[in-house]
Amino acid sequence: MIKIENLKHYYTDSDGNEVKALDGVDLSIEQGEFVAIIGANGSGKSTLARHLNCLLLPTDGRVEVGGLDTMEEKNMWDIRQQVGMVFQNPDNQIVAAVVEEDVAFGPENIGVPGPEIGPRVAKALAAVGMTEYAKHAPHRLSGGQKQRVAIAGIMALEPKCIVLDEPTAMLDPQGRKEIVSTVQKLNKEKQITIVYITHYMVEALAADRVVVMEKGHIRFMGTPREVFSRVDELEALGLEAPLAAKVANELRKSGVKLPNGIITDEELAQALCQ
Repeated sequence: MIKIENLKHYYTDSDGNEVKALDGVDLSIEQGEFVAIIGANGSGKSTLARHLNCLLLPTDGRVEVGGLDTMEEKNMWDIRQQVGMVFQNPDNQIVAAVVEEDVAFGPENIGVPGPEIGPRVAKALAAVGMTEYAKHAPHRLSGGQKQRVAIAGIMALEPKCIVLDEPTAMLDPQGRKEIVSTVQKLNKEKQITIVYITHYMVEALAADRVVVMEKGHIRFMGTPREVFSRVDELEALGLEAPLAAKVANELRKSGVKLPNGIITDEELAQALCQ
């Protein structure tokens, strides 16, 4: 689905200095995969996300989406049809006064025939569990509900991939839980490729693969169990491992015999009870 080779992205800061936001990133993402990208502030994860639908273009290197090179201007429209973006603040993506009208906005603007728009909107709202709010005003919804409407707006475009750039940063714990559950459902039931940028490590547990970034580079990657078992390395990068992994790591250091690979509360509880 996505192939990134030696991607570099440089920009000039306010003092005239060249900043290397990305410096030699290699990454491939398969169709239907759920990939979480984590890293401290300034690690380059959001810059990387913006290369996936041509919001940014490489300074050097190559990004291909569905076999299309992002540097070729003629491909931009097709790439943006394949990859939808969801950002931190859902208020910035909601443009209509009624939920179903907001979800219809994207399909209308890409020229989807009128008779097809209604079914697309209904299908998208059902996919994110917001059917009963179709006639509601978006500004009266909770933060989590607004973000689900924003995701429905992308779903109505029928993309193959959705990139979510810290979509829960402005939400409370319940809102965060709703969004992670919605994204998992879209990935498992609709086979939509998910690229999920987050600084909440617990959210990354839902992914098939976790990519850890630092200063424009990929430091390491693997399954959630492989990545979050490396507690000391994550902390050295300024990242917090899930609490269960952190507690298990400290207990092992204190001499308690626990199996490796504990990353969830349930696994920790079971190991301690035994």
